[in-house]
Amino acid sequence: MLLYLDQAWDKFRAAGRMHSAADLHAAIMEGAVQRVRPKAMTACVIIASLAPILWSHGTGADVMKRIAAPMVGGVVSSTLMELLVYPAIYHLWKSRSLRPLPAPR
Repeated sequence: MLLYLDQAWDKFRAAGRMHSAADLHAAIMEGAVQRVRPKAMTACVIIASLAPILWSHGTGADVMKRIAAPMVGGVVSSTLMELLVYPAIYHLWKSRSLRPLPAPR
């Protein structure tokens, strides 16, 4: 995600379009949108492959459920972090460079 956000940031800076928070927001949206489908597809496939293990009742199911449950939780939390939290933190980080520093007294 950070690679795509940095590429969008650089693209906007090179085009001279990085002057305000709205420009930063547009750059973040452009960069983040490129990661939504690959991340969603990966998460869906992993969860779909682990779902039969979570609902199984056969021999060894109790051990496998203990392995699969944290993996599903990790995939879900990773997806939320990458698609929601990382762009927000990137916005806070890069917005500091948009503001001029206060003049010393």
